[in-house]
Amino acid sequence: MAVNLVNVESVSKVYGTRALLDGVSLGVSEGDRIGVVGRNGDGKTTLIRMLAKLEEADTGRVTHSGGLHLGVLTQHDSLDPTATVRHEVIRDLADHEWAGNAKIRDVLTGLFGGLDLPGFPQGLDTVIGPLSGGERRRIALAKLLIEEQDLIILDEPTNHLDVEGIAWLAQHLRERRSALVCVTHDRWFLDQVCTRMWDVQKGAVYEYEGGYSDYVFARAERERIAATEEVKRQNLVRKELAWLRRGAPARTSKPRFRVEAANELIADVPPPRDKSELMKFASSRLGRTVFDLEDVTVQAGPKVLLKHLTWQLGPGDRVGLVGVNGAGKTSLLRAMAEAARSEGETQPVAGRISTGKTVKLAYLSQEVAELDPTWRVLQAVQAVRDRVDLGTGRELTAGQLCETFGFNKEKQWTPVGDLSGGERRRLQLLRLLMDEPNVLFLDEPTNDLDIETLTQLEDLLDGWPGSMIVISHDRFFIERTTDNVFALLGDGTLRMLPRGIDEYLERRKRMEEVAAAAVLAAAPAPSARAASAADARAAKKELQKIERQLDKISEKESKLHTQIADNATDFEKVAKLDAELRQLIGEREELELRWLELAEDA
Repeated sequence: MAVNLVNVESVSKVYGTRALLDGVSLGVSEGDRIGVVGRNGDGKTTLIRMLAKLEEADTGRVTHSGGLHLGVLTQHDSLDPTATVRHEVIRDLADHEWAGNAKIRDVLTGLFGGLDLPGFPQGLDTVIGPLSGGERRRIALAKLLIEEQDLIILDEPTNHLDVEGIAWLAQHLRERRSALVCVTHDRWFLDQVCTRMWDVQKGAVYEYEGGYSDYVFARAERERIAATEEVKRQNLVRKELAWLRRGAPARTSKPRFRVEAANELIADVPPPRDKSELMKFASSRLGRTVFDLEDVTVQAGPKVLLKHLTWQLGPGDRVGLVGVNGAGKTSLLRAMAEAARSEGETQPVAGRISTGKTVKLAYLSQEVAELDPTWRVLQAVQAVRDRVDLGTGRELTAGQLCETFGFNKEKQWTPVGDLSGGERRRLQLLRLLMDEPNVLFLDEPTNDLDIETLTQLEDLLDGWPGSMIVISHDRFFIERTTDNVFALLGDGTLRMLPRGIDEYLERRKRMEEVAAAAVLAAAPAPSARAASAADARAAKKELQKIERQLDKISEKESKLHTQIADNATDFEKVAKLDAELRQLIGEREELELRWLELAEDA
């Protein structure tokens, strides 16, 4: 029998006038792998912090089994900024000790791409203080995974990991003996790792058996039963009674019964998208040409990212774009967007991008657009338009679209300046959709969105008639919203992948194996290796310096944006601040170009 590790008994937690948790009772046992889902702000992080005893409950109690060895990854790490990666992760073990440990080798390779930590200025001897938030988070995760625990509690572990890193982490957690409780918005990851789900909603926690897909079926069944008419409810009860009367042998097949019930539940649900109808409608809105790329070369500074690219985005095409960091995904979208906005006058360094005359592009970049902080949410949406036609007969008012994206009537009157990062992201996205584009470029659209909002966005995009390119590390979102996957593998080419992201991961693994074999075969002379290593160290050192400068410039830009908003009526001051801002942007762009040059050497 599985040993109980943590007990939560009648726990309640109130913030201000809002009860995040109300009389919740739960348990975590040996072997449990639990995924925690729910809307942002509904109490997921509060729940797991109380599980870990990092936060006290107002009422009720949380008890741990004697001698429980617990590992916790919070959203804010507690790493020593003066320490090196080596000290924090492998505790200054001698090289022969940690290199001989298969678990340490696996974690370092899986999270950092190699035992020498490529991308870190001095490898394992890099000081933590100047590193970015994403790099620090990977270090904190590596430190936790290298140790042995009875229970691991993870809050958004897939943040700052690419598709390959997420796939590695899922496999690693499946193979561990530790019990697991994990908060994440990555639904593919939940399906791969978890065997139970906790759904945090309005102060309560609902438990479901199985991974994310099982949870979706079970929740839909529960909600449909709760909302159905009395006659239908009675019919369901009669069906269950009939099943129970079949006797003990039938009861042993309960899992099969649940599968059949789930299949009946979705029997009348049409496919997510009527592709032929949407394609027909998209063609009528866009004509034959959307984007045609002929022999195109895309560069970032002096670095060539794509060369001799001939490709076409047609009416109604829905494309997922994946690839290694720095391969040129965002640069490709920017080049296409610039050609569209300038009506063909702005072109790449080589080749030509032709855009259809009827193309109306909306581009969601990774940066959140600045809006007047005094505007209300509804006002910011209505500034675009009052009603939106989403195609196939669906029309929504600005207020209805706000509610679809999680802004209830009360939240619609919140000043933009009071919104969280995730809420601003949502607002930016719905403003884009409100403008009725017929081509969408979405660069990491899932950042900061909870699962419920993601589901609502997917539902909107299902019936959206137009062409679309999506860049995302969220595998579930790409597979759910797009029809074809293309990959940039870092070799200057764009390839279609008929088998999607599974094929991408296979190709990346083969490329790494070939590269490793080539390095061994080349085996340069010791003096050449020493010179190469010295150049790489120098490049990494300068990269580190540039990254610190970029962080400072980013802070200054943010302050200037705030000052411009605060002095909106003082035109003389705004002009002066705007001149400072333009100078900063120029400095940032020069540093970014230099960073790209050095990254190749490093």
